[in-house]
Amino acid sequence: MQSRLEEQPKATLPDGALAVSFQSVTFSYDGQKNALQDISFELPPGKVLGLLGRTGSGKTTLARLLFRLYDPSCGSIYLDGRELRALAVEDARSHIGMVTQDVQLFNASIRDNLTFFNRGISDERIEQVLRELDLWQWLQGLPDGLDTRLGAGGYGLSAGEAQLLAFARVFLKHPGLVILDEASSRLDPLTERLLERAVDGLLAKRTGIVIAHSLRTVQRADDIMILEHGRIVEYGPRGVLAADLHSRFSRLLATGLEEALV
Repeated sequence: MQSRLEEQPKATLPDGALAVSFQSVTFSYDGQKNALQDISFELPPGKVLGLLGRTGSGKTTLARLLFRLYDPSCGSIYLDGRELRALAVEDARSHIGMVTQDVQLFNASIRDNLTFFNRGISDERIEQVLRELDLWQWLQGLPDGLDTRLGAGGYGLSAGEAQLLAFARVFLKHPGLVILDEASSRLDPLTERLLERAVDGLLAKRTGIVIAHSLRTVQRADDIMILEHGRIVEYGPRGVLAADLHSRFSRLLATGLEEALV
């Protein structure tokens, strides 16, 4: 199959934290019903946006547009001042790390699953990342270390282990923008605490978009955006919204995000 995305690269992205800008972005999957409608916001480099909303509100669609799985129906998206359409798809994606709740693993070695078969990533770099995630001891307990083969779909790993491997992939990529799409929703409490420490390191000196139902996860956000039916219904600094008793975010804090956003 051939991608519908048109590539006419005219710019490249620098290393480091990336600014994100949506300007009047509208998108429809089927050309009839809009999944996003007139979305505009600015996210400075190094800041973290907490993205909230009920299922179907457009949160994941926004992430897919940033990763350029689709192009907007109307409007423009910019990374570090460069329009996304002016970048080569692979160049844009190489600067964006995305972790979702569904981890794709291959019938291959752990090394290949971590590096996506990129032989240019050394075992020393992999070891450094796994140590940061407290996964090195776990790896040492496997029969063949990095050469241990996983079954199709990650057979042989728990959901928590698979999710941690997905985070290790992002660490290896060293992106300027990190998107976490409800990435800890499948983890047991012990693994989630381990992952929380890793997320702090992952977001350090990077721009982040955190899509979550968990109050604990959005506490690290600088700004909060709430989507409803594909539109922004609230957007602003987290501290300001939390202190405003009339804001939607303040009411969510009072009622509990998990209960209010299902």
